[in-house]
Amino acid sequence: MTLHPLPAILTNLHNAAAAAGRPDPVLLAVSKTQPADAVQALAAQGQRAFGENYVQEAVAKIEALAPLGLEWHLIGHLQSNKAELAARHFDWVQSVDRPKLVTALAAHRPPGQPPLNVLIQVNIDDEDSKHGCAPEDIDALAAAIAAAPQLRLRGLMAIPAPWPDAARRRAAFTRMAALFATLAAAHPLADTLSMGMSSDYPEAIAHGATMVRIGTALFGARPRPV
Repeated sequence: MTLHPLPAILTNLHNAAAAAGRPDPVLLAVSKTQPADAVQALAAQGQRAFGENYVQEAVAKIEALAPLGLEWHLIGHLQSNKAELAARHFDWVQSVDRPKLVTALAAHRPPGQPPLNVLIQVNIDDEDSKHGCAPEDIDALAAAIAAAPQLRLRGLMAIPAPWPDAARRRAAFTRMAALFATLAAAHPLADTLSMGMSSDYPEAIAHGATMVRIGTALFGARPRPV
């Protein structure tokens, strides 16, 4: 994939939103496996929100770059034994998919910090290999999150299957948009539908994504393990 500068990515997002008659989405720069200096370079261009998959890798970057005042999102699967670290260091956790995580994150969010922003991850295509709750479990999870003052329910996140068939991809985005509308009707503070990546963000935006997650197009290929 060709590396694009931040202004070009933002222009592409704006054009996709304008073509769909929708507001510009928030750009989440996916910085997993990227070194802190790469994040710092993108932050110097004005990017504020960064997404990480691995808690311990992220914490090192979060601490190293703390003076920059960046916004950090956990977008990878969260193991219960890492919930304390996540609750202490992240601003958002987008991968909440079971009640045990709700309890753990609420218990470990430090009292002096603002509520932790939470998205419910939905396994919209019912893939065995993907994390996320079933659509029918959203209501119970949302109620548990909303009942915890240490947490703030902000919406839904999904990673639809990359079907070669465009109609199947659009169907997943359509289902997510409907689930989000239902959630927002019951929880008016829910304002975020996180879906869409480098390969499919125009379709995601057209179907109501308010946040898209882009990594390789911004940072280039991830470093290979030695």
